[in-house]
Amino acid sequence: MENTENKKPELDLPEMNIKIKKERKLSPFEEKLNDFVSKLSKVPFVDKMLFIHHLHIMVKAGLSIMEGLKILSKETQNRKLKAVIDEIKTEVEKGKQLSEVLVKYPKIFPSLYVSMIRAGETAGKMEEALEQVYDQMKKNHDLTSTIRGAMIYPAVIVVAMIGVGALVVFYILPQILVMFEEFDSELPAATRFLMWIVDFSKKYVVLIVVFSVSFIAGWIRMLKVLKFKRFIHKMNLKLPIAGKIIKKINLARFSLTLSSLLKSSIPIIDATIIASEVVGNYTYKDILRYAAENLKKGETLSSILLNFPDIFPPMVTEMIMVGEETGQSENMLHELSTYYSDEVDQTMKNFSTIIEPVIILTLGLGVAGIAVSVLMPMYAMTENF
Repeated sequence: MENTENKKPELDLPEMNIKIKKERKLSPFEEKLNDFVSKLSKVPFVDKMLFIHHLHIMVKAGLSIMEGLKILSKETQNRKLKAVIDEIKTEVEKGKQLSEVLVKYPKIFPSLYVSMIRAGETAGKMEEALEQVYDQMKKNHDLTSTIRGAMIYPAVIVVAMIGVGALVVFYILPQILVMFEEFDSELPAATRFLMWIVDFSKKYVVLIVVFSVSFIAGWIRMLKVLKFKRFIHKMNLKLPIAGKIIKKINLARFSLTLSSLLKSSIPIIDATIIASEVVGNYTYKDILRYAAENLKKGETLSSILLNFPDIFPPMVTEMIMVGEETGQSENMLHELSTYYSDEVDQTMKNFSTIIEPVIILTLGLGVAGIAVSVLMPMYAMTENF
């Protein structure tokens, strides 16, 4: 009797006509063009964050930095970051420390992250250092995303207002105001002013465009002048609504950065200098640089910042003072960063509610002005009949 228990069933599979598409090999010219474009492009922050995160996971799993870099070099899709990782891998193979190599790419890896990795290498805690760098990057990314997300709504409204305004001035109003050109009696001042705006816009549209472009280009150029930039940043802090938001954003970045650096055992002077590079407002940059110089003289950070109550509120200096007295500065700064990050997040979520009344008021005044300018002479015309 034939034993059929262990006999595998025969599968009658139909022939599969599947064509595998081969990847087209790029020509030398295309390769050079791609390399040129990748050099000009920036590495997205998310790609850098994922690079650090994946490297941390590999080190945590027991792989060496060298092995992690080899894997990430193959997996990374961004051409520029891939080229940088290959260069880093080559340098690390020669025996250099990771932080030594990363410092050569300040636009991709700022001094904040390099310093934290260097501290981890010195203490023999590379895994913890990479984890702290990733946490810092993630918090910075979340803060930046919150700010950008809140600015989309007012930006769209402003662009729409400019577009509608241009449509009204160049197309709608000329057709309405043409009936007043042969008006016998004197037109109201508001109507004459509106007619002047329309007439001027039609005659000098090229001049208006050239002036607008020149103004924007000049403003951008002036912002590169350090004295002018410092003045504008100082004025920004005094703005009614935006000033408080700018302060909270800079305080969140300052406390978050300093907390992470002190946690990485980086000296307070170096940490303060790095924090001055992270904050965006030049008033905060200058005060933190001043603080770093005075820290060298033996003063405490809280006593220095106490001289600037408008920039660093009493709550900030008091919590830093408590941290200095108890030896828990990084914990106090972490509490501050959490508080201000939550404040920024909450403010930005309510930003549309805050700015809506201003937008409605502006639109209302504009529409009311145009309506009054058009209706007043029409009312006068009906009275004549």
